[in-house]
Amino acid sequence: MVEHPVSVGGPAQGAADERSRASNHLTRCTLAFILAGGRGSRLKQLTDWRAKPALPFAGKLKLIDFPLSNCVNSGIRRIAVLTQYKAQSLIRHIERGWGFLSPSLAEFIDVVPAQQQVGECWYTGTADALFQNLDLVREADAEHVLILAGDHVYKMDYTVMLADHVAKGADVTVACIEVPLADAMHFGVMAVDADGRVTAFQEKPVDPKPLPGRSDRVLASMGIYVFGAALLGEQLARDATDPASSHDFGKDLIPRLLQEHRVLAHRFADSCVNMVEGRPYWRDVGTIDAYWEANMDLTQTVPELNLYDEHWPILSLQPQLPPAKFVFDDDWRRGTAIDSLVSSGCIVSGATVRRSILFANVRVAEGSLIEDSLVLPDVVIGQRVTLRRTIVDKRCVLPDGFKAGLHPAEDAARFHVTERGVVLITPEMIGQSVHTRAA
Repeated sequence: MVEHPVSVGGPAQGAADERSRASNHLTRCTLAFILAGGRGSRLKQLTDWRAKPALPFAGKLKLIDFPLSNCVNSGIRRIAVLTQYKAQSLIRHIERGWGFLSPSLAEFIDVVPAQQQVGECWYTGTADALFQNLDLVREADAEHVLILAGDHVYKMDYTVMLADHVAKGADVTVACIEVPLADAMHFGVMAVDADGRVTAFQEKPVDPKPLPGRSDRVLASMGIYVFGAALLGEQLARDATDPASSHDFGKDLIPRLLQEHRVLAHRFADSCVNMVEGRPYWRDVGTIDAYWEANMDLTQTVPELNLYDEHWPILSLQPQLPPAKFVFDDDWRRGTAIDSLVSSGCIVSGATVRRSILFANVRVAEGSLIEDSLVLPDVVIGQRVTLRRTIVDKRCVLPDGFKAGLHPAEDAARFHVTERGVVLITPEMIGQSVHTRAA
């Protein structure tokens, strides 16, 4: 867990000042790329109208806010967000919510749509996305390039990883975390030696090798990389001319680099912020179940992801909305929320909300019961509605007496039901179809 000890002077203060100067130099000479162009097809209808990084999260955030906040809190203020798939709501969110950096201090967040900068193709992979934007590295005169995914939930001090990369003389550093063996098929799986050097890398293996002495765990790549700028440019150019390459970091670049360069692993536990009981928190919300579970984590009494930390805030666009409101206190209609997150602009009118998250501007009418559910922004819920283990997408209007999450067979006939029984409802599924709608 990252700590920042306070010193009162003398040699300790001098050492702290030296570390601070070194950290400032590292952040000033680093350019961060956030890969935010993916659809996230495993999220089904949730990404029909929005890019995955634009998904609402935790009541008032979007997924993209996590890597952006980690960059800003780490002191990295030169950031390029690469977009492609249905990016308008994502672009709007960044432009309106993240415009506080100072260009006069060479701070910026550039939103970079796919522009066919090289040839006539859109981005064909994560490596190709970087290759088509290498001019940004040259413009920034960057020494180091930090590459991030735009759709993961975690809190990380990137300066620790950067310092680790430089101190150990790495050509490439890959952030990693232990995950269950059963989940290995969704990640790049790594093997490392006693010095932390990566000796093998398999992207989404069918039959992965577990960690030595840990038959139920593997070491997974988090999709976070640090490269020297010159090496990155050289390797991306090489990859671009390889007709057999899929132009992906995990599938192509990293495995190839193991043979010729010093690729080191950085343990996320060394740079994770606010660990609970020593457990580093990181979630890839690549499926509907994972998205639901990561949000539900926040309804726990002591969540593993601390959103109440003033020293490492997760920043976002904050619309001007009135406080949440709970009305009626009669025995037969009482507005209550228990073990739940209720966002600004919500009105719970004589209804009960348990272990759920209401996003901004949700209305819940009398006699309704919402349990273990996510209700995304601008949803209207009528009277006597019952929802259990349900995700209700933005702008749905649920009529009086509506029920979901009670009868699996009935739900499957009307909605999308996941392997773990989470019900997804979108406006189109309940006859409120529109040709275009804001995400």
